[in-house]
Amino acid sequence: MVRIAAISASVAVAALLGGIWYISRPAPDSDIFAQCRTSRIAGGAEQIGGAFTLIDKTGQTVTDKDVITEPSLVYFGYTFCPDVCPMDTARNADAVDVLDEMGYSVTPVFISIDPDRDTPEAVGDFAGNLHEKMIGLTGSAEQVKAASMAYRTYYKKQPGDDEYYLVDHSTFTYLTLPGHGFVELFRRDDTPEQMAERTACFIDAAK
Repeated sequence: MVRIAAISASVAVAALLGGIWYISRPAPDSDIFAQCRTSRIAGGAEQIGGAFTLIDKTGQTVTDKDVITEPSLVYFGYTFCPDVCPMDTARNADAVDVLDEMGYSVTPVFISIDPDRDTPEAVGDFAGNLHEKMIGLTGSAEQVKAASMAYRTYYKKQPGDDEYYLVDHSTFTYLTLPGHGFVELFRRDDTPEQMAERTACFIDAAK
């Protein structure tokens, strides 16, 4: 889960996310993305992200190399989520459209953390209904856990019957760039316009 703690007058907020401290202060000048970041990860951005193997809407096994072929906004959620996931993923889709208007091509990615119910068809329909470019991914329980651990996300199935239950989960969106990996976190209160502006900055800096 996310735990808030005060660090100092110069550090506004820190959140513990799967053992990684999310610190609200600029990155060092040696970072090529320093001018774009509004925060940094203690230990470095390389602590988040990495390889994964999942299943796409057609039932085919894909890896991160197949999916992250351009700047991508990666979100972990589930299709049965009553409110948070639809709102967050719709916001991400809007950000992609704003970026398109700005001349940037970005892919929204939805990774299910509910493999028991989220079939390839279910994640494909969920993603396709939100944006034509959105990629929906699921997998076995082991594959989903490995992807979640790579991105340091949190999820926990709540008590219920086999068909109706909720899943607690973290709600960050992860900006990932080919050749650079994870570079930035977006929180729920970031608007599509704010996400687009920061994403464009990272894309320009990576050129």
